[in-house]
Amino acid sequence: MFTGIVEELGEITAVENLGDASRFRLRGPVVTEGARHGDSIAVNGVCLTVVEHEGDEFTADVMAETLDRSSLGVLAVGSRVNLERPMAVGDRLGGHIVQGHVDGTGEVVERKPSENWEIVKISLPADLTRYVVEKGSITVDGISLTVVEAGPDFFTVSLIPTTLDLTTLGLKQPGDPVNLEVDVIAKYVERLLGARGEQPAVLPGTQGATS
Repeated sequence: MFTGIVEELGEITAVENLGDASRFRLRGPVVTEGARHGDSIAVNGVCLTVVEHEGDEFTADVMAETLDRSSLGVLAVGSRVNLERPMAVGDRLGGHIVQGHVDGTGEVVERKPSENWEIVKISLPADLTRYVVEKGSITVDGISLTVVEAGPDFFTVSLIPTTLDLTTLGLKQPGDPVNLEVDVIAKYVERLLGARGEQPAVLPGTQGATS
């Protein structure tokens, strides 16, 4: 389990094509401290398993399913990535509950800079719109963010200078893909209500976005 609070901006140092999978080597001095074989590290919001660890680098295998469902397939040597270690028992939950299981991908649509923050508009797949509500939580490339506006096929987030400086969202441009993970609590509630034959209520800011 992760919190969506990115620990450092890492870098892809090698990519090996394994046919139906890829092996990434990544540099991240913070997340590799004390890392062991089998540990989990979130890479742009995707939970990956450490295969090897040497110095400030680690390798992780990425299967075809993950490459197809996330934006990891477009990464290349030199790509910057958000890195986070799992939350330890007793740690503060600074963001929200993040599993590292990407639900889909969106694209940066627009950036609107202001003096002290920046509004970023991101496209939203149709099958995820019902889980996104204004002032709710969403994970974008592994970053826990608060939804400002929830539209029928998009949402916006407001980014402070720290987020812009220390994560990939400071680098992403219109057209660039991002990994999305919606709030797992919303998915469980939907499943439970569905089992009881009830329809979830339409929440403020989601009109036209339910199914």
